[in-house]
Amino acid sequence: MKAEENTAQNVETTTGSHETTATTGAASAQAVLALSLMEDQEHAELERTWSDEPGLWNWLRSVDHKSIGKRYIVTAFIFFLLGGLLALIMRLQLSRPENTLLGPDQYNQIFTMHGTTMMFLFAIPVMEAMGIYLVPLMLGTRNIAFPRLAAFSYWIYLFGGITLYVFFFLNIGPDTGWFSYVPLAGPEFSPGKRVDIWSQLINFTEIAALAASIELIATTFKLRAPGMSVNRIPLFVWAMLVMSFMVIFAMPAVMTSSLFLTLDRLVGTHFFNQAEGGDPLLWQHLFWFFGHPEVYIIFIPALGFVSSIIQTFSRRPNFGYLALVLSMIATGFIGFGLWVHHMFATGLPQLGESFFTAATMMIAIPSGVQIFCWIATLWSGRPQFKTPLLFVLGFFFIFVLGGLSGVMQASVPVNLQVHDTFFVVAHFHYVLIGGAVFPLFGAFYYWFPKMTGRMLGERLGRWNFALLFVGFNLTFFPMHQLGLQGMPRRVYTYLPGTGWGKLNMLATAGGVVMTVGVALFILNALWSRRRGRVAGDNPWGADTLEWATSSPPPSYNFDYLPIVQGREALWARTDDAPVVTGLRTNCRDVLLTKTLDAEPDNTMSLPSPSIWPVGVAFSAAVTFIGSCFTPWALVWGAIPAFISLVGWGWPKPKDDKCDLTPVDEWSEEKRRKEARRAQ
Repeated sequence: MKAEENTAQNVETTTGSHETTATTGAASAQAVLALSLMEDQEHAELERTWSDEPGLWNWLRSVDHKSIGKRYIVTAFIFFLLGGLLALIMRLQLSRPENTLLGPDQYNQIFTMHGTTMMFLFAIPVMEAMGIYLVPLMLGTRNIAFPRLAAFSYWIYLFGGITLYVFFFLNIGPDTGWFSYVPLAGPEFSPGKRVDIWSQLINFTEIAALAASIELIATTFKLRAPGMSVNRIPLFVWAMLVMSFMVIFAMPAVMTSSLFLTLDRLVGTHFFNQAEGGDPLLWQHLFWFFGHPEVYIIFIPALGFVSSIIQTFSRRPNFGYLALVLSMIATGFIGFGLWVHHMFATGLPQLGESFFTAATMMIAIPSGVQIFCWIATLWSGRPQFKTPLLFVLGFFFIFVLGGLSGVMQASVPVNLQVHDTFFVVAHFHYVLIGGAVFPLFGAFYYWFPKMTGRMLGERLGRWNFALLFVGFNLTFFPMHQLGLQGMPRRVYTYLPGTGWGKLNMLATAGGVVMTVGVALFILNALWSRRRGRVAGDNPWGADTLEWATSSPPPSYNFDYLPIVQGREALWARTDDAPVVTGLRTNCRDVLLTKTLDAEPDNTMSLPSPSIWPVGVAFSAAVTFIGSCFTPWALVWGAIPAFISLVGWGWPKPKDDKCDLTPVDEWSEEKRRKEARRAQ
């Protein structure tokens, strides 16, 4: 109670522009000028407090959510390009029968690296990266909760991805698929270090994902702008919140399975060795308990992209806000009840299969609700067909087709017929690329002005969409027919008599078209980054709070924290909109609000930039990779890890000016007195 009373005294709100607040009635020009100079001084001090100093050392130490988010996005996109090049090489190999571009071992490594890259190094990280960048801005706060943890999550993700590709370029990359089924991945059938490196990569990426999820949940619950009650949270933030909880519940399963696999291979346990009492199906249950929710972990953030883009470009609030929120939550819950449909061919009790058949059909209901809500929004609005909306319309077409072929998998006889054929490959690419990558490209075009201050080229954007849409359907639609004709997946060649050559050639041509489309996007981004049209603060006329600040945002995000007056924060904002004052400018202060109604609760000073997150991540990387070769790595790696953790958590001196107690630095009353004195 005492803390809350102090906060109520220290953090105040004021209405109207700051000039009007400081000067009442017919104030003199001198007072206005004095207050303007005072505000300039505040802004300069905020910039000194929150900005990162130039230089490599300070770049490594940065804990700014915008800097970390952009690094995440760029790194994940680089991995996307690498995974896409691997996919193109596979398509070239399969373009004609008995092709000799790749040998079987090379092909196994490439298709394993492709799947691992896209699922673990691109899809989940890039979605969380968008959340790390956008969620604090949408919530009207100055940084993410636990900013050093955000920096740590990026560095350990980067070290894990680099390690995997270093081993791949040394021709000792993993070769048992991104799912790494046992007993193929066990020590009997896969000697060497290939699978060991893969299982350790899982630890890297899942630790990074769990850390990012914790940050996003804490930020959403406690750092919202006053007035942003739970029924006013933007739909994209809801999507990131649901995704974060799914990560927390799903990731431990795959981390446990990878730990068991590591112990089987390095220590000699027998979790999956049937000859010694283990069970290979245990791996599939653990892996797919993560693997199928992962599809929705990737998909749900895309729903947030779609909702934001449709609302902005239809010029009206989303139809069915509550239905959209509940549908995302329902998708998150039901997504954990589908994993066994990946295992219908393993010989399960029919009663159990019936439950998972029902769940597989049921998951289509919340997705259908969202589709109809978006259609209603567009139908009743005034759509502006800019590039972001074009990618959303492409998402509608592709995702619905992928969803239909997915519901077909609920039927056990159909599932058995097409299991492990190219039909399944076509299905999950329609769901994942159509359901996640197309909305992601729309999000790039939509938020690129906010991140850079420049607009992406509209004409190049339309060509980018057209090439990706045409190339995607040329690539993956023929795979449905190939699967129905019996072409198995994960084969590096086939005989001429099968009749699969023409459809494979068509799919390869589509892959080339997609490659051109991605290259066009890269050219568009590089050119627009320096020479694109200046965007302005809110070029789309959007409604969420990230557009209430400059483009790109300053290091401290907002001069004064906004107070939300309605669900569409900017559209509902009045000319005399209130703001929050009372936060210190010489410390990294943020306002804590209550979870349900977002009333001011307390203030907190966030930690300053630090090199220790890099040290902890590097120590963990050395420990994980070294343990593949010697158990002593656990001992020697623990030493730098312990030192880094101690440095990270070392308490601040008691006389630190930025301790964690409420302060009274810049109350509105003090500013008014200074303004009067200046007259």
